[in-house]
Amino acid sequence: MLPEESSKPFRFSVLRPGGGTNEVIERAVILEEPVAIEYNGIGYAVMMATPTDIDDYAVGFSLSERLIALADEILAIDMHQADLGWILRIQLPQENAEKVIARARQRVSESSCGLCGMDNLEEVMRPLPRVTSQIEVADDAVFTALSALRAHQTLNASTGSAHAAAFCAPDGAILMTREDVGRHNALDKLIGALARAGMNISTGFILLTARCSLELVQKAILANCPMLITISAATDLAIDIADKSGLRLISLARADSALVAMPQTG
Repeated sequence: MLPEESSKPFRFSVLRPGGGTNEVIERAVILEEPVAIEYNGIGYAVMMATPTDIDDYAVGFSLSERLIALADEILAIDMHQADLGWILRIQLPQENAEKVIARARQRVSESSCGLCGMDNLEEVMRPLPRVTSQIEVADDAVFTALSALRAHQTLNASTGSAHAAAFCAPDGAILMTREDVGRHNALDKLIGALARAGMNISTGFILLTARCSLELVQKAILANCPMLITISAATDLAIDIADKSGLRLISLARADSALVAMPQTG
C-alpha cells in the first residue's frame, strides 16, 4: 500500500540572530524514499522520490525512457513497501519488455536524475526527435503562469522542499500540477498525468520550479511539448539541445523578467 501522506511532522529548535531563544516548532517534512522500478520483473532503476501520484509517475517515467509510446500500453502498475523503501512493479506487453531487456541497467540516483548511472555517453546523448507542435504564447502569459504557480504548490507550501511541474494553457492558466522532492520526478508525474487524462501536451507549455538541465529538456522534447519555462537558469547543453530540437526555452523566469534562449549560430 502507498503512504497516505506526502510528508510527515518533525520537531525543530529555531535559531534566531543574536541567540537567546528556546523556541521549538513542528512542521511538515517532505517524504524522500527509494523507489526501485521493475519492468516485468527486471530491475531497471532506483530513484529517490516522493511516493505519491505513482500511477502518473509510472506512465511518465516509461514515456520518458521510450519504453512505451502511449499510456495504455502499460498493463499493470503495483507499488509494494519493502524494508528499505518501495518497489514499483510495471507490467508491459512482451514487445515492450524486449526494450527493457535490451537497455536494462541498475541506476541509483541521489538527485532523482534521469541520467545518473547510464551505461555510456551514447545513451545519454541519444538522438532526439524534432518538436512538431508550435503554439502562440504572449509574453504576458508567461508572467501570468509564474504569478499563479505558488497557489498550486500545496506540498511545497507545507514543506518548503517540493519541486513543481505545471502544464499551462497558452494564456498562462495553470491546468494541472504535480509535485515531488525531485524535479525530474515532478516532470515525469506531470507527463504521465497528462497522458492518462488524454490531454494533449502540445497545446500548452510546461513551467518548472527548477534549473534547466539537459534531462529536463530531453523529457519535454520527447513529450512533444512546444515550450518549456524554468524558474532557474539553463545550462549550455540544455540550450543547445532545445535549439536543435525546436523547443522554445525560457529560463531564469522571475516576476519581472525571463530569459528567452535565442537561435544558436556557429
